[in-house]
Amino acid sequence: MDKKKLTAKDFITVGIFTAIVFVVEFACGILGFIHPYIVASYVVMIPIVGSIPMMLFYSKVDKFGMITIMSVLIAIIMFVTGMGFLGAPLIIIAGVVADFIAKAGDYKQFKMISISYAVFCLWICANYFPVIVTANSYRESLLEEGYSAEYTDSLLRAINSKTIWVLLILCLIFGYIGSYIGKIVVKKHFEKAGIV
Repeated sequence: MDKKKLTAKDFITVGIFTAIVFVVEFACGILGFIHPYIVASYVVMIPIVGSIPMMLFYSKVDKFGMITIMSVLIAIIMFVTGMGFLGAPLIIIAGVVADFIAKAGDYKQFKMISISYAVFCLWICANYFPVIVTANSYRESLLEEGYSAEYTDSLLRAINSKTIWVLLILCLIFGYIGSYIGKIVVKKHFEKAGIV
């Protein structure tokens, strides 16, 4: 059997960890109801909180395609949950590039895994694309859903075509930092438990 060919076990692993990543994203997303600036801070929160399950996931990845498939599944989930298709290209491209980076380190070199995770985290910014691309209609839809004008205007001040570049850079930085946090937690708790 080709050891580099994806197996049913690999697909199950991808499915399980994609679900966990979605739960993390959803939990952080709920906090966005408190204040629009929290929505902008997803690029800090999700890479840090999500680093724990993702570093555990990376410890299971040894074949090209697993990270890519996860990104495709995330793109589908984001579409189904109402984020539209605008961010899908970024999500999938980030996943493919992250896969290649991890592969360059044979899925074992932590330096390459850290860079891979940082790039993978760019999928988070895909959440912002509807806000930026369809700003006026997005504002109107929020108002119709019951959000205050103050909340809506603050959201558009925090997330727009000018700030997206800052958010992308922050996402990369905290993805990289998050990989080290995730590694420490996985090593301390999961390795001792014999899960890794």
